[in-house]
Amino acid sequence: MIHRQGQRYAGLNEAEGHGMTLTGRIIRDAWVFGLLPEGDGCAGRSAGDLQNLFEAVHQAWGPYGQLPSRLPPELAERHARIHAEAVARAKAMGWTSELGDDD
Repeated sequence: MIHRQGQRYAGLNEAEGHGMTLTGRIIRDAWVFGLLPEGDGCAGRSAGDLQNLFEAVHQAWGPYGQLPSRLPPELAERHARIHAEAVARAKAMGWTSELGDDD
């Protein structure tokens, strides 16, 4: 979520849905591919910075057809770990994967 005040991203730890959003997934995938250091939640980044990150992550996924099942073992293990930790953290903070009436 981009804060109106200065149009900066609040950061993954402050994100809506405890980071279980498209932006959160892009940030975690950037960790998988080494585009960002693990733990960098992009706090304070502009919408343009996030768009550039989205494009870099999309490009990194290209050789794998955007499918985790096609990742080489090292990346597949990193992907599984990073995303499993994110789901566990979000659930511990009250997030549920069930869709609401507005979804």
